[in-house]
Amino acid sequence: MSQHIIPVRTYLIVFGVLMGLLVATVAGAYAPLGHFHLAIALLIAGLKAVVIVLYFMHVRYSSRLTWVFSSAAILWLAIMLFYSIGDYVTRGWLDIEGK
Repeated sequence: MSQHIIPVRTYLIVFGVLMGLLVATVAGAYAPLGHFHLAIALLIAGLKAVVIVLYFMHVRYSSRLTWVFSSAAILWLAIMLFYSIGDYVTRGWLDIEGK
C-alpha cells in the first residue's frame, strides 16, 4: 500500500471550503426560505460530508474498492432517508378512528 502525501495547502483549502459551508449553514438558518429550510440544510450537510470523506478519510487517493464501498454506504444512506422521509410525509393520509 502506497502512502500519499497531501500538501498542507490542500488541507487549508479544505478548511476554507468547510468554513464557507459553515457560513452557508448559518445564513440558510436565518434566511426566509419557507419550506426549503430542510432541503437546503441537508444539501449543505451532504456537501460537508463529501468533503470530509474525500480528504480527511483519504478516499480521494484510495483504491477503487474503497470507492465502491464508500459509494455503497452513501447509496444505502440515501435509500434509508428516502423511505424515512416518505413515511413521515404520508403519516396523516389515513384516518384512524380513536385518534
